[in-house]
Amino acid sequence: MQELIFATNNKHKLEEIRQILQDKLLIKSLSEIGFNEDIPETNPTLEGNALQKAHYIFDRYHTNCMADDTGLEIEALGGKPGVYSARYAGEKCSFEDNMNKVLAEMKNETNRKAKFRTIIALIWDGKEYLFEGEVTGIITTKKHGKGGFGYDPIFLPDGKSLTFAELPPEEKNRISHRGRATEKMVAFFNNMI
Repeated sequence: MQELIFATNNKHKLEEIRQILQDKLLIKSLSEIGFNEDIPETNPTLEGNALQKAHYIFDRYHTNCMADDTGLEIEALGGKPGVYSARYAGEKCSFEDNMNKVLAEMKNETNRKAKFRTIIALIWDGKEYLFEGEVTGIITTKKHGKGGFGYDPIFLPDGKSLTFAELPPEEKNRISHRGRATEKMVAFFNNMI
């Protein structure tokens, strides 16, 4: 089975990608290859950050790798938190801190439309590819559910009555932004491998 390094230190993302790609590729984490540094994310776009992270690993290990960047974009907040989703409440903040900040900012908003976007940057045989996934929904007025991670307890996807944090992982992965971006990458691999 072909190996692919996933350039992330986020255990939740790693677990999600492994569930989605379990029969297709052997996904290796950064710790499994002995890499324990923080990877810079200094670009103003999701695409730029995903490519920056993938190149950071590729330039050091010269092997097939992928990286992603995800943003929650809320219409009433002008697209925020966007590229700053992971650290919206400040450096070293928790998922709870980020959700609490969003809920406070959305307190009096009637327009609760939002979308999650994921960009996966893949470097395969030295060539780079981008895959995008998106899911639309609304920001709830309070947290619901204990599953998932990040903003999942306050994101209700369109057409569902449960937040991402309440959905079973398999169902969430089928409809999520990361799941949709990964599906596009799987389709690419099905043609390549």
